[in-house]
Parts: sequence; structure tokens; C-alpha cells
Amino acid sequence: MERPRILSDILKDLKILILEDEFLIAMDVEQICRDNGASVVKVVRSLNELEPNAIHDFDAAIVDVMLGGVTTLDFAASLRDANRPFLFASGYTDNAELATKFPGVALVTKPYSETELVNALARACDRSVASGSA
Repeated sequence: MERPRILSDILKDLKILILEDEFLIAMDVEQICRDNGASVVKVVRSLNELEPNAIHDFDAAIVDVMLGGVTTLDFAASLRDANRPFLFASGYTDNAELATKFPGVALVTKPYSETELVNALARACDRSVASGSA
């Protein structure tokens, strides 16, 4: 059964990096970003796949906390230090640790809705949030 899409332009022209190791989730998040206006979306399933200057090639990132059992927190710290907007989208539930290390960075927990993900990314990028629900 196909779920309805928001189809907005809230992410218009953004280049988005997705760090997600679960193939089906990665495909879905990529499509959500495209459906909401992102111009470039790149999925990375392992930290080893990241280009050396990946942080500077994208406007924002969606980061799973663990990729294949490896933490992404050092990469997230690099994003923060480079003033790149990002959010965590993960099944990882230690909100206290993330809140301490990354104050102000959103965590959307799996399973999340399209609206929840898009709105969190829009807020991270200082854009107005979409209305409605998915």
C-alpha cells in the first residue's frame, strides 16, 4: 500500500546528505527529500563511503547514530563544527547523551513520519515547517 506524499517545496534546492545503513529506509528518506524539493540527495551507508570534503558538499544532513555498528557521533561533531545543519534520524534512544553532546540538534526516532522528518530538517535549515501529517 502506497502512502500519501506531502509533495511540498520546503526543502527546495537543498543538497542533502543521508547517512543510513538500512537500505529500505534510505530509499524512503531519499524519496521524501526529493518529493519535498531537494535538488541533490546522496545516501551513504557507511562512514567509509564519505568523501573527504563531504561536509562542505551538502547544505544539510540526516544522520543515523549507528551505521553498521559504528557510531557517527564524530562525523556529527564535524557537521556541528562546520555549522552545517543536521538532525539525527535513528532508532538510537539515548536522548540524554545526544542532548548533552548536541544541544539543539533534533532527534527523530524510528519509526518516524514523513511530516516529522521533513519538519525537523526544515527547522534545522531555518525554513518554515509544512502543515498536515503523513
